[in-house]
Amino acid sequence: MDFALTDEQTQIRDMVRGFAAEKIAPYAAQWESEKAIPRQILKEAAGLGLAAITVREESGGSGLSRVESVLIFEELSYADPVVASFLSIHNMCAWMLDTYGNAEQRKAWLPKFCAMDVVASYCLTEPGSGSDAAALKTKAVKDGNSHYRLTGAKAFISGGGYSDLYLVICRTGEEGPKGISCILVEKDTDGLSFGANEKKMGWHAQATAMVNLDQARVPAENLIGAEGQGFSIAMSGLNGGRLNIAACSLGAAQNALDKAAAYMKERKAFGRQLAQFQALQFKIADMETELQAARVFLYHAAWKLSTNAPDARKFCAMAKRFVTDTGFRVANEALQIHGGYGYLADFGIEKIVRDLRVHQILEGTNEIMRLIVARDMLGGD
Repeated sequence: MDFALTDEQTQIRDMVRGFAAEKIAPYAAQWESEKAIPRQILKEAAGLGLAAITVREESGGSGLSRVESVLIFEELSYADPVVASFLSIHNMCAWMLDTYGNAEQRKAWLPKFCAMDVVASYCLTEPGSGSDAAALKTKAVKDGNSHYRLTGAKAFISGGGYSDLYLVICRTGEEGPKGISCILVEKDTDGLSFGANEKKMGWHAQATAMVNLDQARVPAENLIGAEGQGFSIAMSGLNGGRLNIAACSLGAAQNALDKAAAYMKERKAFGRQLAQFQALQFKIADMETELQAARVFLYHAAWKLSTNAPDARKFCAMAKRFVTDTGFRVANEALQIHGGYGYLADFGIEKIVRDLRVHQILEGTNEIMRLIVARDMLGGD
C-alpha cells in the first residue's frame, strides 16, 4: 500500500496550484462582487486540460483518473470554491457525454467541451422533486421521428442562463426511474428560457437560475444513450460529482485553516499570542486532524471509483457526506478563531463559510448520502 503521490500526480497538483494562486485567488472577491465568472478564466483552465479531466484522451480529454480529479479540485477550491465547483459541474457533464454519448455526439460536442467553447450545465432538480429525483415531471414527447418537445422546469441550475448547453434529465416514458432519459438542449433553442438569478447565501459569482422548457423542440439525435437510460446516467454522473464537490470543500476548508493558524500567530490577547493559548491549540489540532482524515477518505473513495470497485457508490456517498460536513465545520471554526474579524469580508473567511454551506446540500443532500450507505448495508431500494 503506497500513500505517496506519483511524480505525474505531483506535477499536476503543482501546476494547478500555481494556476489557481495566480489566476483565480486574487480575483475571487472581485468576481463575487460582480456576480460573474469571466469566460476567459474558464478558457484558460481549459487550456490546461481542466475542462475535461476524466474524459478519455481519444475523445480529446485529459484522460485522468478520479484521484487526479480530486487533487485538481482541491487545489482550485483553495483559491476559490465557487470557480472550482462550477468547473466540477462542467466536468461531470463532459464525462457523461464521453461515457454515454455515441460516436457522432462525441465528435460533435466534446472538442467544444474540452476547449470550453461550450459551457455545460446539469439539469436534474425540479421545483417539486429534489431528493426524490425519480419523481421528476419534465416531459419529452416525440415530435415525429426527428425531434422531441420538452416541457417542464428545472430548479437551482448552476449556470442557468450562463451556460451554452444543458443536459436535461426528463421523462420520456412511464413513471419512476425507468421512464427517464437524458437530452442535450442548446441555449438558443426555441421554448427554452431562464428565470432571474437566484439571491443566494453563497456562490455569488456563479449564476443559479430556473431553466424553463415550453414545448422546446430538440433534435432526437440529442438523446444521450437510450430512452429510459437517463436515470442511471444521471446517478452514475453524480458519483464523480460528489467526489469533486467534496474536494472543493476540502481545499477551501484547508485555506480557512491556514488563515486561522496564521492569525493565531499574529493576534495577541491578554498580552500573549493566540497561538500560546492551549484551548486554541487543541482546537486547531482537531481541525487539522479532521481535515487529514477527510483527505485520506476522499482519496480512497476516488480510487474506488477509478477502479470500478463494487462498493464505489457507497464510498462516494460516504466521502461526500463526511468531507463536506467536515469542511464546513472546520471553516466555521476558523471564522470563530478570528473573532469579529472573521465576520468581515476583508479576511476572506466568511466567504468560505458561505460558499461551503451549500456543498452539504447539492449533488444529493447529506441526508440522502446516509440513505445510500444504509441501504447498501441493510438492503432495500
